[in-house]
Formats: sequence, C-alpha cells, structure tokens
Amino acid sequence: MSKLVIVESPAKAKTISKFLGRGFQVKASNGHVVDLPRSQLAVDIENDFKPKYITIRGRGKIIKELKDSMKKADRVYLATDPDREGEAISWHLTQALNVDPNSSCRIEFHEITKKAVENALKNPRSIDFDRVDAQQARRILDRLFGYKLSPLLWSKVKRGLSAGRVQSVALRLICEREEEIKAFVAEEYWSITGTFAPVSNPKELFEANLVQIKGKKAEINNEKTATELQKKIRKTAFRVVEVKKSKRQRHPAPPFTTSTLQQEASRKLGFSARKTMSLAQQLYEGLEIGDEGTTGLITYIRTDSVRVASEAQEEGRSVITQMFGKEYVPAKPRMYKTKAARAQEAHEAIRPTIVTRSPETVKPFLTRDQYRLYQLVWNRFVASQMKSAVFDAMTINIEGGEFLFRATGSKIKFPGFLALYQEDEDEAKEEKKTLLPELKEETQLVQEDVKTEQHFTQPPARFTEAMLVKFLEEKGIGRPSTYATIIETIRKRAYVVMDNKRFCPTELGMVVDKLLKENFPRVVDPNFTAKMEEKLDKVEEGEVEWVSVVRDFYEPFSVELKAAEESVERVKIKDEVSDVQCDLCGKQMVYKYGRYGRFLACPGFPECKNVKSIQKEIGVDCPFCGEKAGGKVVERRSKKGRKFFGCSEYPECNFISWYPPVKIHCPECGSYCVIKRRKNQELVACSQKECSYQIPLQEAEAKAEVKEN
Repeated sequence: MSKLVIVESPAKAKTISKFLGRGFQVKASNGHVVDLPRSQLAVDIENDFKPKYITIRGRGKIIKELKDSMKKADRVYLATDPDREGEAISWHLTQALNVDPNSSCRIEFHEITKKAVENALKNPRSIDFDRVDAQQARRILDRLFGYKLSPLLWSKVKRGLSAGRVQSVALRLICEREEEIKAFVAEEYWSITGTFAPVSNPKELFEANLVQIKGKKAEINNEKTATELQKKIRKTAFRVVEVKKSKRQRHPAPPFTTSTLQQEASRKLGFSARKTMSLAQQLYEGLEIGDEGTTGLITYIRTDSVRVASEAQEEGRSVITQMFGKEYVPAKPRMYKTKAARAQEAHEAIRPTIVTRSPETVKPFLTRDQYRLYQLVWNRFVASQMKSAVFDAMTINIEGGEFLFRATGSKIKFPGFLALYQEDEDEAKEEKKTLLPELKEETQLVQEDVKTEQHFTQPPARFTEAMLVKFLEEKGIGRPSTYATIIETIRKRAYVVMDNKRFCPTELGMVVDKLLKENFPRVVDPNFTAKMEEKLDKVEEGEVEWVSVVRDFYEPFSVELKAAEESVERVKIKDEVSDVQCDLCGKQMVYKYGRYGRFLACPGFPECKNVKSIQKEIGVDCPFCGEKAGGKVVERRSKKGRKFFGCSEYPECNFISWYPPVKIHCPECGSYCVIKRRKNQELVACSQKECSYQIPLQEAEAKAEVKEN
C-alpha cells in the first residue's frame, strides 16, 4: 500500500512527486472541491448563518478519482497551502472523502523543496478548525455583503453592477482622492537659488538654496517679492558660516511580502497585481528546470512576514561573499521585524528556495516575465542580507546680511546593497548627488548668479496600483492575496479607468460610491473594514467565535439595507456627449464604458448600433502613410487591455507598435524611432531590432530643437 498526498494544483503535484518516490501517490484537487452555489445566497441567516455547500461543477469526477486513489493507500495526507484558504480546502476534502479531520492528516510546508516536504511528512497534524472558521466567516461575510447589496445597485443604478466588502472600500478611496484633486486650489510659491564659488578659486562653482530670511523660513509667494529679494541678494556679500560633514547610512529593504512584491513588480516591471500573483504562483509551484526536472523556485507567496530561515541567511551570505567579497557581508545576519500586528510569523518572507540558484542559471528555462519576477525576488532577498550603503554627506550654510543659503551634497563612500538592488518609491523624489567643494568656515564667497523660479503646490496624486496596494495594506484593509482580484473587479465593472497608469473613477464609479457612502457609511468605512480583519484574525487565533462576528456585522447591515431599499431613488446616469457625430444617423455620439475601457456609441441604440473606438492622437504622423494618406499615430488597446500604437487610417494602413513613435528618425539607418524605458530612463531608440541606435530622450529633444532653430 502507498501513501496518498493531495495538493491543489497539478503543477504542485508534479513537483512534489519528484521528491517522494514510489511509496507515494500525489494527486491534485484543482483548488476547492465544494463552494457556495452562485445561484442563491446559500447562507441560512436564521440558523446561525449556516452555509450550504455544493460540489463545484466538474469536481465530482475529481472527487471520484481521489476516492479511487484512497483505496490503494493506507494513509492520506492533505498538503494544501499553509493558510486559511488552504486549511478550508483540506477540511472540505475530509468531508468529501470521509477522512477523519481530527486524525493526523494535515501537513504543510512553506516552500516546495525535498527537505521541506519530508519535514512536513514527519510532523502531520489534525485540521485547524480555528483557521477554517476564519476562512468560513470571511466567505460568508463577503457573500452577505455582495448578494444583498448588489441587487440594490441593480434596481437603483443599473444591472450588472456589484458591491464587495473590500472592493467598495477600495472604490471609496479612489473616489475620495479624485474629490481631493478637484477641490485642490494650487498656491504659487517661488524659490531662489544662488551660484557661489570661493573667492580663492572662482571656478569651483556650486549651488545653494535660500532657506531663511531674517532668521525665519523663506516663504516667497509672488514674482514681485522674488524679484526684489533677487536684487538685494545680488548686492550682498556672502561667507561660509557652518560646514557639517557626516556619514549617512541607507539600509536595505526587507525581503518581499505579498504586498511589497505586488508594489515593486508594479513599479519596476509594470506588472499588474494579478499578473504578479499568477507568475509568482508558477514560480512557487514549480517549473521545468533542465536536468533538475520540475522545481519550485520561490517560497510560499501569500505571506505578510519578513522572517527568514537561518539556512537561507547563511546561503545568502555565501552568495554575497562570492559575488562581491567579504566586505559586503554584515557581521551578523540581518533580522527584520514584521510591521503587521498579527503577521503569521510561522511563515517566511518570499525568497528563493535555493539562494545559490541565481537568475542567470534558470533564465534559459523561464519565460521572459517569469525570469524578470524571479530576478526581482532573488535580488531583493540577497540585497536584504548585505551591508548598508554609506554616504559622505556635507551641508554648507552660507550667510550674507539677512539671508541664509544652504547647499547639501553627498557621494557614495561604500555602495553596500546598492551594488545589487535599490527599492523604488511610488512618487520618485529627486535626490541631487551634488559634489561640493572643500570649504572652511569664514570662507569668503563670490556670487556668480542668482535665479528665481516659480512653482505651484501640487494636488495629491491619483493612485497607481502600487500606491493603492500599499495604502490598503497600511490601513489593514483586506488581505494582500485578494488585492489583485479586487482591482480587477472595479476595472471590469467600469467603476474606474486607467489614465497614465493611475486609477481615475468614472461617473458610474462616483455614483455607486456616493450611494454606498450615503446609505451604508458604516460598512464602507475603511476603519470598519480594517477592524473586521482584526476580528477575523482573532477567530483564527481561537479568541472569538465566527458566528458572533458575522452576526455583529449582519444585524445592523440588514436594517440599513431595508431603509435604503425604501428611501433611495433610482439614479439615472447621463452619458457624456462627445464632439463626434455618428456617421450613420447624424446624432452626437456619447462615451460608454466597456470591458476594454471607453468607446463611442450612438445614443440612438437600438435603432442605430454604431460604435467607434476612441482615437487619442499622440502628435506624430504615421511612419507608414503619414505623407500619403495623412494618417496619424493613435493609442489603441489590445483585447487584453494592453496599450499599443497604430494608424488612424486602419484597416487601410496596418502600422502598429508597442512603443510610442516620435518625430525623430534614426541617423544611422533612417527608420522611425520610438520611446523606450530602460532602468527608469526614457530613451529614443531605433524601431529596427538590427539597429542599436539609442540616446536619452532629453538629449534627442535638445538636438531636434537646435535643428528646428
């Protein structure tokens, strides 16, 4: 007789089979085998919210196959994922397969390696019902919220809409940010920058900013004041009054959690949260790596912990020594503290399963995107175990009359982890690495120039995916593993559109948000949703009963729902009228939202069914037919929603490009050029793969301007 191990996915089963040998069968359940039916609420509110589970369509055959495998086995191990969802799947499997949930049938591991799987088999346990209850409470809460609120939106706004316990809060955050932007009033301010040099060496020029006037912070609100100050400064003699030198350290970021992986993959690679999680799942479950066979490359991807196993730390330190030398290895392994109050410290951070397996060694076996994500995980982990970067920093205070200028500069003394990896930020901050001359106090300065510059305060920025994920996690709203689905849903429902990779609420989104805020202020409040997450954590820890959590939510919610059904009037959303005339019936076309974003439709539907895609010109003639047919390059969307560039005269002209073309032509081969991004720098590059011509965008624009003049 053999032992039967049941996991969720066939890929995972294939990887584990390689470790266990002949004495084991490894089968996949393909995720959940039972769930709440879609056609009904399936929650008995009068009977302590008892759920009604049914076998998912198509899973009956899988259950039968698993039962047949059990007949050939003397022991069953349930090896689903090590979290609430995985625990619930294991529990459902015990019910479907008649396995005693109190027996030692459950094993868990956080990475798919031979050692981890063998250790798990040595330490089986029974089903953790507290985890199961926490997952069941979440599922029932989401079902009650969605199935009760969505019909209200259908009747009061339009069919096909949905509400979600976390989804609606995410929409609220996006809409509130938009309201802040609309209400924002820009304020003018001016800065003054002086260019100085020591009298003894007038060629050692450096810049300093005006920071104080008469001992108070310099606040300049208009051009007149700026000009008057500029005149005074030009007549003033200046000297160095203080020179501060210091060493500044920058520490590496901790290894990835689910949330930070989504954020950094969005910033660095341009991946959506959904794409990141899909690729990470593939790397976790296992891929074919040459002679190694199916191999799991990273640890479990649903985690909010930054803990690292000591073995992995030692591997990391060994790799750092080989790559950079001993001087890059800290005296002690780096330990990181998890910020989340109730993080699952039994889990580890996301890291390579074998640190010595560098990205380059697996590159031939991975797709481009799998490789890029693995490289990101590997670089981040190795960098997290490296020494801090050290900077020589200098601050020079310059005084003249009533004015105080300040110059700051820094240079890298020791790169440390920056030799491998640097974390990106949501809002890039310019960091001037100015090298300042060696100056002493009381050095007399010559004034080379004084410049004034006008500025305006900026409104808060719209959320990017990375910013929204970060905000949701920081506020404790939902779970990072669900963010990808939430973001996908609000886009599919046309509540938001992406404008320059940032969330912009549609009129429909604003209407739905307003209705929910006015009638359900409690349940769409971010703080309420965050506290609900804390309650679910307490259920998992056995401190609170799941039924009481659901009841505390539902009883006041049902009262609010009844009141809204009676008081809320039907909302009619007016279509935004465009300046495009329907070429079939002559009516002014209106903007509509579909699966792939905005499009133009005739308001005479159903009599007139004319629709058009919205063509946004980028100000460049089509490289193929611009001179002949007058074609213009316009933005388009693929069926998967990816932006590309094509000719406005399509289908007569079939020009397409994934990169935005520019007016500049390649000086080497004469082909049209496009804008590409490389390591956070925009480049003008030749469109022909065979041609290697590329220069920074700013340099190309400067050359083009000189040519025009």
